[in-house]
Amino acid sequence: MIYADNAATTRPSRAALDAMLPLLEEGYGNASSLYTLGQKAREHLENARAQVAKALNAQPNEIYFTSGGSEADTQALFTAARLGEKQGKKHIISTKFEHHAILHALDALEKQGFAVTLLDVHENGLVTAEQVAQAIRPDTCLVTIMTANNEIGTIQPIAAIGAVCKEKGVLFHTDAVQAVGHIPVDVKAWQVDFLSLSGHKFHGPKGVGVLFARRGLVLANIIFGGAQERGRRPGTENVPAICGMAAALTEAVEHMDADRARVTALRDRLIAGIAKIPHSGLNGDAVQRLPGNVNFCFEGIEGESLLLLLDDKGICASSGSACTSGSLDPSHVLLAIGRPHEVAHGSLRLTLDASMTESDIDTIIAAVTEVVGYLRGISPVWRDLQEGKRSYVIQ
Repeated sequence: MIYADNAATTRPSRAALDAMLPLLEEGYGNASSLYTLGQKAREHLENARAQVAKALNAQPNEIYFTSGGSEADTQALFTAARLGEKQGKKHIISTKFEHHAILHALDALEKQGFAVTLLDVHENGLVTAEQVAQAIRPDTCLVTIMTANNEIGTIQPIAAIGAVCKEKGVLFHTDAVQAVGHIPVDVKAWQVDFLSLSGHKFHGPKGVGVLFARRGLVLANIIFGGAQERGRRPGTENVPAICGMAAALTEAVEHMDADRARVTALRDRLIAGIAKIPHSGLNGDAVQRLPGNVNFCFEGIEGESLLLLLDDKGICASSGSACTSGSLDPSHVLLAIGRPHEVAHGSLRLTLDASMTESDIDTIIAAVTEVVGYLRGISPVWRDLQEGKRSYVIQ
């Protein structure tokens, strides 16, 4: 099997497993307890908090542990909204191709009387700081823009956007779920007020994440209960998962330069090979993208059929976000960058990691080429395109 769906989830690393197992077997105390077993768990918890803070260039008291990226996104947005509401500011800026954790939270806030501006995305999958500056109004309380897109991998100019928000006095949140552990992240240099991440995107466990909140910002609770996480995220801390995430992140940061170089080379090899397929198109900017992200559209086929046939060949891939894999609608991300519905349906996302080889990449190229050719051979849409009854969109 060749696993090429690392944007959906990653295999837990040995470092993560080694950090978790002793805590599952012996160090299982409740970190809120006063006896020794609980206090040892508390020590592991705070060590993990310090590790995560160091990886983000943050302070430990700016780190809050959550169940994952979606929860962290939601809490950041609702916190900024409540802070803005107190000042009479109820306008939020985002983009049309954010993760649904952001877009659906914004839908909920709109129902509560907030106005939302969704910025257009350029066809290369990028937004600009100038777009943000032009959209900010006197009543803007928050800008939320993802660091790197989960489907097409484009990396946004977060530092430049952060500078604009700082100048305008507007809170800034970035969903960095796809970026953390893969590219350098610095909350101070970026001037972000909130940042979200999820452990299972960089070889940590599932079900655990982080919300960074700049010191001085009081989080609004979206879960109620005990005093954990300084009273802002109640619920008994999942110490084994938190420590596994911290270990995985520390390892990812330590090996980032070498891994980025290796995975980028594999990515470019894969792009070059798939681009030889006629009437195929790379989605997103060719340079400003995550090291391991490859996303293509193919005319004349359906992405679901492509995935199933690749699975038969032992290749795990996706047609977009795994969070919406049950939907028959085309990707909102691809529509946002201008792909028409019929082309967006024929998409393929391949996301790589440093364990892959050039042989794996060549196997994927051969399999995709073969499967696309087979599907086009039985497609009436492709026949119409070849016969001139329809016009090609991707030349």
